[in-house]
Amino acid sequence: MGDFVRLPLADGQEELGWQERALCAQTDPEAFFPEKGGSTREAKRVCLTCEVRSDCLEFALDNDERFGIWGGLSERERRRLKKQAG
Repeated sequence: MGDFVRLPLADGQEELGWQERALCAQTDPEAFFPEKGGSTREAKRVCLTCEVRSDCLEFALDNDERFGIWGGLSERERRRLKKQAG
């Protein structure tokens, strides 16, 4: 799912953002970026129990992620969600 975003702290240290708690970081990344027409079932199943699912989806929507499963939604599903919200 790409590089972790590091958030600056007041004392100059850096803290990993929500991505360090994401279940996808502990599983096969290929499941989240299936071949065109490939199954998204395994990735979506992981997302269902992930504590940062909403943060992940928000990140994908804010950054216009065009590939992969983010927050339990495919690119097509995210695009549909943006149209409904807009």
